[in-house]
Amino acid sequence: MNLITTIFAITALLSIILATVSFWLPLMNPDHEKLSPYECGFDPLGTARLPFSLRFFLVAILFLLFDLEIALLLPLPWGDQLASPLLTFLWATTVLILLTLGLIYEWLQGGLEWAE
Repeated sequence: MNLITTIFAITALLSIILATVSFWLPLMNPDHEKLSPYECGFDPLGTARLPFSLRFFLVAILFLLFDLEIALLLPLPWGDQLASPLLTFLWATTVLILLTLGLIYEWLQGGLEWAE
């Protein structure tokens, strides 16, 4: 019982210390740019109809696709405990092969090149 009390005390103390430090560390005098709702560098008073780069959109979609692939393959190590682990690994390999073939196709078509 003494170990559990010690763990709770250390956890509470560490939480209190981190909470107080997080209040002291930030800059208390934010400048004009930080108070602006657009601190990303875009002019908030300009037009919203600026041309959008299609190549940037393609790379962003590819990033999201491969990020989703990683999220789908994360539970794969626990797939060997299923009734048919070979089928699970076959499906995972199929997904990886399809995504790799799609990436190779996109690369060969020149869709990943920024400069022409």
